[in-house]
Amino acid sequence: MDRTNGSTQSHFILLGLFKHTGLHLFLFTVVLTIAISSLVGNALMILLIQQDLWLHTPMYFLLSQLSLMDIMLVSTTVPKMAADYLTGIKSISTAGCGLQIFFLPTLGGGECFLLAAMSYDLYVAVCHPLRYPMLMSWPLCLRMTVGSWFLGAADGLIQAVVALSFPFCNRREIDHFFCEAPTLVRLACADTSVFENVMYICCVLMLLVPFCLILTSYSLILAAVLRMRSTEARKKAFATFSSHMAVVGLFYGAAIFIYMRPKSYRSAHHDKVVSAFYSIFTPMLNPVIYSLRNSEVKGSLKMWLGKCANIKHHQTWSCSR
Repeated sequence: MDRTNGSTQSHFILLGLFKHTGLHLFLFTVVLTIAISSLVGNALMILLIQQDLWLHTPMYFLLSQLSLMDIMLVSTTVPKMAADYLTGIKSISTAGCGLQIFFLPTLGGGECFLLAAMSYDLYVAVCHPLRYPMLMSWPLCLRMTVGSWFLGAADGLIQAVVALSFPFCNRREIDHFFCEAPTLVRLACADTSVFENVMYICCVLMLLVPFCLILTSYSLILAAVLRMRSTEARKKAFATFSSHMAVVGLFYGAAIFIYMRPKSYRSAHHDKVVSAFYSIFTPMLNPVIYSLRNSEVKGSLKMWLGKCANIKHHQTWSCSR
């Protein structure tokens, strides 16, 4: 039952990212393939880190947390988007919308702080290798990890509770393929300017504070790498440094475009495309970048594949006897 100034409907309509045309069907297939690759790649990264004792270090523990966040980020948006496109049923319940609003800032914000923690870990490893066990101890690593999850979850909870507290007009169509607070509050029948301004300030802080820490760490790392006399050490350090920079650049570039633009420069179409980039495409690149630029991960992958091949060969030989 609808009201004139608000609605008691218990669902919203997600207009989605694709239309039912040949080109959009092809793009949908590409995006779905990227999402599946992201899930498999990040799951494999977590498996390798858990299986290989040589990777049981703070650096790889933080990387496993990044992979976990990426798996959850893709799982929050893609299954619903795919189901809506394939079935044509585009409605989402208020509770489902609230969960998406909660998880996206939780994972996105948590990833901002986690990347800052990873930059500090890399700074200590490159600039103070002899003091690494003291400056990057396991208790500190765990505190930084828990802090990243907690700060992201606090932001997500506040956004979800406040965004869903507004009365919404009869037109409950969200021009996006998932629920997020900035898009949802545009449907509100009340003045949301205070909430939008506070949310903008919070997003800027959650992006800029970790980003400044990351830039500071990477500036010191780059200076240290350039001062290294050993060509082999410089090459190894620069490979790790460049992989971190690629991940940070992709994630923060998309996040800054989405959350730090003035309202007058925002476009629903651009927001959907960039959101797909940072929530689907970037999570696929993280394990690719780290595995291809990291000899330890590549070595662990080769060892794991070798074990799987030996097990399969042994089973085949046993069956043939």
